[in-house]
Amino acid sequence: QVQLVESGGGLVQPGGSLRLSCAASGSIFSINVMGWYRQAPGKQRELVAAISSFSTYYADSVKGRFTISRDNAKNTVDLQMSSLKPEDTAVYYCNVRGRDTGFTTFDSWGRGTQVTVSS
Repeated sequence: QVQLVESGGGLVQPGGSLRLSCAASGSIFSINVMGWYRQAPGKQRELVAAISSFSTYYADSVKGRFTISRDNAKNTVDLQMSSLKPEDTAVYYCNVRGRDTGFTTFDSWGRGTQVTVSS
């Protein structure tokens, strides 16, 4: 099993910054993609940013404001969020995909961390 633990959410004023972190642990053999999704009330969960060994992806709504990074040695992924807007308010979920030590693919999710952007 692979477990994810997220941290770093909270309340921030518009224009402010927050950094989300996610640590993966358990029977990990390799990690392919690490990403962050978010879900606002009444909306579908959407991919915010993702990072693999070769590329990164950002949703158009966060390009230039959010930066995703990963530490392969620690199996962690961070999301640096700047110039936050009220519409960024959502529960943010970490997602990690890879193979476990039994060479079975896994697709694990964190429990989510609340980000609220409000004055």
